[in-house]
Amino acid sequence: MAQSNALRRFPANAPQSRTSTGYVILHFDGRDARYHSLAAPASAQTAPAQTIWRLLDYIAVDYPEAVADGKIASASEYAEMQEFSATASKLIGELPVSSARGGLQGQATNLQRIIAAKAPPQAVATAARGLAADLIKTYPVPLAPTSAPDVARGKALYAQHCANCHGASGQGDGPQARGLNPPPIAFADKERASERSIFALYQVIEQGLDGTSMVSFAELPAQDRWALAFYAGSFAYPASGAANGKALWDADADLRKRLDLEKLVGTTPATFAAEVGDDKAQQLMAYLRHHPEATVTAAATGTLALARTRLDEALAAYGRGDSKAATDLALSAYLDGFEPVEAVLSARDNALMIRIEGAMGDLRAAIAKGEPVQAVKDRVATLDGLFADAETALAPSEASATSSFLAAFTILAREGLEALLIVVAMIAFLSKADRRDMLPYVHGGWVAALVAGAATWAAATWIIEISGASRELTEGFGGVFAALVLLWVGIWMHGKSNADAWQRYIREKLSRALNRRSAWFLFLLAFVVVYREVFETILFYAAIWGQGNGGAVVAGAFTAILLLAVIAFVMMRYSRTLPIGKFFAYSSSLIAVLAVVLIGKGSAALQEAGYLPVTPWTGFPRVELLGIYPTRETVIAQLVMTALLVLGFFWNQRTANKLGEIAA
Repeated sequence: MAQSNALRRFPANAPQSRTSTGYVILHFDGRDARYHSLAAPASAQTAPAQTIWRLLDYIAVDYPEAVADGKIASASEYAEMQEFSATASKLIGELPVSSARGGLQGQATNLQRIIAAKAPPQAVATAARGLAADLIKTYPVPLAPTSAPDVARGKALYAQHCANCHGASGQGDGPQARGLNPPPIAFADKERASERSIFALYQVIEQGLDGTSMVSFAELPAQDRWALAFYAGSFAYPASGAANGKALWDADADLRKRLDLEKLVGTTPATFAAEVGDDKAQQLMAYLRHHPEATVTAAATGTLALARTRLDEALAAYGRGDSKAATDLALSAYLDGFEPVEAVLSARDNALMIRIEGAMGDLRAAIAKGEPVQAVKDRVATLDGLFADAETALAPSEASATSSFLAAFTILAREGLEALLIVVAMIAFLSKADRRDMLPYVHGGWVAALVAGAATWAAATWIIEISGASRELTEGFGGVFAALVLLWVGIWMHGKSNADAWQRYIREKLSRALNRRSAWFLFLLAFVVVYREVFETILFYAAIWGQGNGGAVVAGAFTAILLLAVIAFVMMRYSRTLPIGKFFAYSSSLIAVLAVVLIGKGSAALQEAGYLPVTPWTGFPRVELLGIYPTRETVIAQLVMTALLVLGFFWNQRTANKLGEIAA
């Protein structure tokens, strides 16, 4: 029997078991070279549509071994083609009722007919792949990984599970290949590899292959199976050709828009070669199969096309006099089109990100004010030019280990500092007040926030897609809540900056004030301020991780954590040596500043979500670190917060003076 699409097979005398469809299942554990039997075939554990798809892919790849020039080249392979096509047809008839099932059965019958007629391989491959594509449309199965696979991880998995049979270089010459008849498939065989998609490899890795020696590796996590599939699929396309492929990829914006991760996974190199030419396809496969993360970045730039479409629709609606629709579409252009790439763009070119964000706010404000259509059209044209600059900045060629390191470091250091300052101030206060029994609530709050952040990351990766509106609302309401709490805390701490006032408070109220209810309040405050920053950091990291420089991202994060740890140590150490009056004076000032910063950031996030109007103040500075944005609403919010703090501090000083006069 000729080589099949299986990853490996057993000798003819290996132990066997039989499936309900009559296949002989040969079971082999390549890790210890022992034969064993399984209770059920791999396909019994998977969706019927996946089993059918796998059989059709097998036919498309292996049919040339069975028939050549209208004659049977291998009787055993030809019998297998007939059996597999008949089984696929039978299983299609057993699928859940659907309006498209009849058409699928008709295609399956036609496939059986042309195999019986010994049709040319290309005709059979086209029929089998066409049926497989229509099958997946009607009975969907996961077609692509949730994120770009780690090919380095795939290399390690291959060495552990596959190299003994398939060989370290994918030549089918591993130490356990001797005696296998036929020998294990050679992944480096370019002719066969051209007909095999990454999805096909993934399917076989996940399910095994009935009638062959390939057992299921379903016990591996899905992302590991995808990584293994990419690595196995890269042998026929050496990394030495990746440089030319990268140049082609970077230079062709249209190609980057068309070939996303799902298409890369599902497209065979032969099909791709028919679209772009054989030489170009070979070079691009050499690059993309070794660097699938490049398609993730390309997909990110593709969302800018959606932003352009929404802006054109907004302009058309505005021209018709429908201001509400224009406002909604302009907001969608930001939340659905630009916001998904904001994190990556901020890491690559923060100044450009700020210009685009400001220009989109100006556009929404112009629509709200009823500016002339031509003025709105000019603003849309300006944004179109900025999007072109963004596409250049987001090109894969701009991703480097240095930029990923700096992005990871800057994001975590910036987002973590605000939360750190608040939490450390709370811990220092409780230590000064000799109420260490309350510290578990504060620590519980920030630890719970980290756990919730990890859950958010998991949900965003595998379960749901966090929309731009959800992100902005979380940041907005979280920032406003924290700012209002800090307003009260800052004024309260300032009132205790007088040592005598603090001593009176200790004697009269502290034991009653810090009760269980206030302890849970401390827990909530620690949770909110930390989760808000963790939430944003996770979304930024998810974006830059897809650029492929995982080691640099981890290094940047670790460096930022070290910096934050040093800051926390210095603050705690210094706070212990401060007199109580100065401690409260400095802490209240710090918390007051953070309250102003957070009210500004929270208000800006609510503007971006469409919950607050946007009135630009041209020429007003933008300082994100301080929560300062050039809009009337955010500036007024910060001015109101500042005024309340000043009034609170003034009232505290006045009260302290009166108490001093009475004591005198």
